[in-house]
Amino acid sequence: MTADNTTLARFIANYQSEREGAALYREMAAHEPHAELAELYVRLARVEETHAEFWRRRIVTAGGQPPIRLGWRTHILLWATRRFGAQAVLPLVASDEARNRTIYDHQQEAGVDMARQERSHARILSMLASPSHRGWDGPAYSRLEGRHGAGAANNLRAMVLGANDGLVSTFCLLMGVAGAAVNPHTLLATAVAGSLAGACSMAMGEWISVQSARELQEKQIASEAEELAASPAEEQEELSLIYQAKGFTQDEAQQIAQRVIHDPASALDTLAREELGINPDDLGGSAMGAATASFLVFLLGAMIPALPMFLAPSSAIVTASAVCSALGLFALGAAIAIFTGKHPLLSGARQLLIGLAAASVTFAIGHVFGVGLGG
Repeated sequence: MTADNTTLARFIANYQSEREGAALYREMAAHEPHAELAELYVRLARVEETHAEFWRRRIVTAGGQPPIRLGWRTHILLWATRRFGAQAVLPLVASDEARNRTIYDHQQEAGVDMARQERSHARILSMLASPSHRGWDGPAYSRLEGRHGAGAANNLRAMVLGANDGLVSTFCLLMGVAGAAVNPHTLLATAVAGSLAGACSMAMGEWISVQSARELQEKQIASEAEELAASPAEEQEELSLIYQAKGFTQDEAQQIAQRVIHDPASALDTLAREELGINPDDLGGSAMGAATASFLVFLLGAMIPALPMFLAPSSAIVTASAVCSALGLFALGAAIAIFTGKHPLLSGARQLLIGLAAASVTFAIGHVFGVGLGG
């Protein structure tokens, strides 16, 4: 039996990819200090070797010759593994698995099991390579240490940045209109319209972002439910690998996975959390709540350049807006330093200079257009 050149080339590419993956996993296992993780790499290598043997037989049957040498990139990664350890090459290997996770989805010869195994490998490697996993128990350590900005700190940071967006965009808009030398009533109307338009735009963008994320997560959970119903044994094995990656021994991981998989609802909840990194009870929060918060925070920042214009005399509204905006820029820049670790004075001054430079540009553009229209 012979195959056409395109099919044979595909078989050879599959074989080479699986063989190189197995070689990398073997080398990573040999240079991984954690025994449980090393065993996980060995098991991944065995699966890749099984896939490679499948494609080798296909190549021979089709009248081809399986390649003998590994690729130059694989040789470099093997050297890096020996020199720096498995963790050094893990992100690159995880990236390769992510690119190849759907490689067998439309290859009939591979079958359903091989395609699912590739997706499973991609998810496991992605979890191992994530920053939260590094340090063996990164998330727990971060919670105990209390220095890596969990929920409340992240919310506060988002509020500061949202207010900064409202301040800078409104300030630049008003300075651009002021540069055109329009009358005070038009400038006041611009302040109101610009603040509300920006706040609405931010709210809509936040709603779309959160809602899209929720819908994507719901689709992922539904897909996981289908896989769980179709092949519970495979999902049990996948759970076992995940628990081994978390530090459990192989026997412990298999026992836990076996108990979890017997309750479909509990199994789906666990797979969503451990495999997909999704909290089924939350799904990223409320889209409407996020939109409302975004609207209010942006509006709060926009009030810094806009509100003084309604309190100052007509002849001083531009000056009042510029002075209050400058103070607000410095204050927000100093607040951002809380999250960056920079000196508050330096961070505030940097924010002030950038904001004033942007406002100066819009003022100059507005002045050019104003003169042109007036002429």
